[in-house]
Amino acid sequence: MTTSSTSSTTDSLAVLTGMYAAEAEYLAAGGPGAASFELLAPFFAPDVVLHQAEALPYGGTWRGHEGMEAFFLAMSHAWEAFDMTEQEFLATGETAVVLTQVRARARATGHELAFPILQTIRFEEGRIFEVRPFYWDTEAVAVACAGPPLAG
Repeated sequence: MTTSSTSSTTDSLAVLTGMYAAEAEYLAAGGPGAASFELLAPFFAPDVVLHQAEALPYGGTWRGHEGMEAFFLAMSHAWEAFDMTEQEFLATGETAVVLTQVRARARATGHELAFPILQTIRFEEGRIFEVRPFYWDTEAVAVACAGPPLAG
């Protein structure tokens, strides 16, 4: 017998793994402006909300599919490479928590960073409804993407 808790855990994990695979395919196809957002759209609710820290070059609140597409465009302007090297699903269900290790290269400076992002992701009706990523060091990201290359 399947409980609703087990079902929502399975469903959210399937949505997340599908979305991350679609995101990789989207980026491999050229990303914003070159690939169709339709690869990602089925995983996001039409009224999805993404909250990014204001200090980031792509900070702010992004709403709906158009907002998500604009977010991916802003990300591609900030990063030449953004590889999710490792992901750990700490919790799944109606709200998921994902710890992602990132290795990225800033487009403006060429500076490379390795950093973790912790995301809380809420689901409604089998789709991603709200995403809140938490960066450990937003200043390092902002400096790498906009400022002179860091020494060291």
